Amino acid sequence: MHIETDYDVAIAGGGLTGATLALALDQAGFSVALVDANRPEAMESEAFDGRASAIAFTALRQWRNLGLDDRLQAAAQPMDRIVVTDGRAPGAGAGPALPVRLSISSTDLGEAEAGEPLGWIIENTRVLAALLAALDRSGVTVVRPAQVTGAEMAGNGGRLHLDNGRTLSARLLVSSEGRRSVLRQAAGILAETAGYGQTGVVATVALARPHEGTAWQHFMPAGPLAILPLTGDRASLVWTERDDRARALQTLPEAAFTALLARRFGDDLGRPTLIGPRFAYPLSLQRVSAVTAPRLALVGDAAHGLHPISGQGLNLGLEDVAALTEVLSDARDLGEDIGSSLVLDRYARWRRLDVTGTVTAADLIARAFSSDHDSLRWLRGLALGVADRTPAIRQVLAREAGAAAGDLPRSLALG
Repeated sequence: MHIETDYDVAIAGGGLTGATLALALDQAGFSVALVDANRPEAMESEAFDGRASAIAFTALRQWRNLGLDDRLQAAAQPMDRIVVTDGRAPGAGAGPALPVRLSISSTDLGEAEAGEPLGWIIENTRVLAALLAALDRSGVTVVRPAQVTGAEMAGNGGRLHLDNGRTLSARLLVSSEGRRSVLRQAAGILAETAGYGQTGVVATVALARPHEGTAWQHFMPAGPLAILPLTGDRASLVWTERDDRARALQTLPEAAFTALLARRFGDDLGRPTLIGPRFAYPLSLQRVSAVTAPRLALVGDAAHGLHPISGQGLNLGLEDVAALTEVLSDARDLGEDIGSSLVLDRYARWRRLDVTGTVTAADLIARAFSSDHDSLRWLRGLALGVADRTPAIRQVLAREAGAAAGDLPRSLALG
């Protein structure tokens, strides 16, 4: 089948990863179409997405280089320290519940990263607002609200069929649709999903004491409680519980929810005050059989789904963006077909090791810490204690938090 292509690249999915890819490819000189199911006013609403993301300093550099405006920097809270504890129910701060802590700070970074925080915590809706503003200033063709209903991938291009009756054609199609990717299914790429029996209850709280740029990860038998610092001495919570208990937490009266939260919060930040709605996100692991197919590349959650325990899900997606943009730019400069299997194989090989390692590590940590078995508790305590007392280990962990390790694309590298 011969396809007359209207664009170099057509991207399905206009969330954080898809919008970033559209801007990166546009800046690199490609003609780009972006299909987004959401309206801009809905994406900037407080009720759209209650999550905040831990952004590596390498990823924030990428956004700055793409021209995201001052509203991104104003919403970004530096994360200068991460404290990890291993506690027993009912509370992270209840006496013997904290036998050991691991503390990592920005001073543990290497000389090349000196002066950088471990990362930044930014509310997703704030990032979306900055991305939407940048898209308005770009040359990207944005089609919204529209959903992909089907796709065709042929020898020299692909087509996206949309629910508004429109068809877009491009030399390369990219799925940034998330875990239920229509394009991935159309290409016959298999996805294996395994649930953890856990749900993350997400909320924003005001703190009684300054957080001083510290992120806390309190591990409990049912799952971790992450306390991520936000601007204005607020924090974003990801309270992981068993599915049935999480459903109850989401619907509890505010006073009861706050009372239960305070028992797990510990003494360092004082009693929290709930502000805004609560959200619930079921947690699962997803692995795909391939991240490319003829005329198709997967990025972000369409390519990999991991437990949020490591805070690296979005960072993996942004690294996908940087790697794919670099591969396509280099291929174009060599006169190659950007949608060919030869070019896409380079992207797949580049991402394979990093993605596999990060997803596997998150899965192992989630399973190892979601148990109250005495032997596992002893091993966890030993590991945390050794890491806390070993500068070389803390440096490795600090560089991993900042996504400064591994074979980085040029747009993420220092210098």
